[in-house]
Amino acid sequence: MENKTQILLVEDDAGLAEITQEYLESKDLTVTIVSDGLEAVDAIVKGQPDLVILDLMLPGLDGISICKKVRHDYSGPILMLTASADPFDQVVGLEIGADDFVQKPVEPRILLARIRARLRNIELSSHVIEQPTKDNHVISQDLVYNELTVKPAARQVLVGQHQVELSGPEYDVLLCLVENTGTIQDRDALFRAIRGIDYDGKSRMIDIIISQIRHKLNQFNYANQHIKTVRNRGYLFVPDI
Repeated sequence: MENKTQILLVEDDAGLAEITQEYLESKDLTVTIVSDGLEAVDAIVKGQPDLVILDLMLPGLDGISICKKVRHDYSGPILMLTASADPFDQVVGLEIGADDFVQKPVEPRILLARIRARLRNIELSSHVIEQPTKDNHVISQDLVYNELTVKPAARQVLVGQHQVELSGPEYDVLLCLVENTGTIQDRDALFRAIRGIDYDGKSRMIDIIISQIRHKLNQFNYANQHIKTVRNRGYLFVPDI
């Protein structure tokens, strides 16, 4: 029997937690509920669920603090629930390792789509991108543009010999741009890269992520102009300036 995907839902609203659990379990997922922030850290680190749904505001310890505490010991995706429209919360969350944000009130079908998108990204990243060689051996296909190297097999980004610490969404957006070098990527394409769904026309998440990628690359003197903003169209990766 195939093991079901294990979801840990950290939510102190008992009614919302129960509704979410019932819906997700009807879609063949297993959901465990934790209502206290302090208990959540232990549950995530010891339980190592396939995915964590983490409310931003919790008793005991808030979602941002929980995410920061567990990130070194938990590598799975973390989806944060927030009732706040303040982009600052999303910036902080992405910086400390959240993979996605879902706005409250939660629409179960949208939440399920986000969950499936993150799990699909994990599945894809677990397969080494390979190409045959003349002697029928296979090698990893890294993407190298001068000092920038993107390693899809390991989900790593290097500038020279320095590893760039990117969050899950930041890596997905950069990979999408690099894989499509010289071609403008609109927000639909970039949204699909991180969420598996089309751009909703409202979210500023792509702009925030691009800003963070530029900032992190620039720390290693990889010039910001390599990722160009094309007004009213999207973003473009240009390796040679």
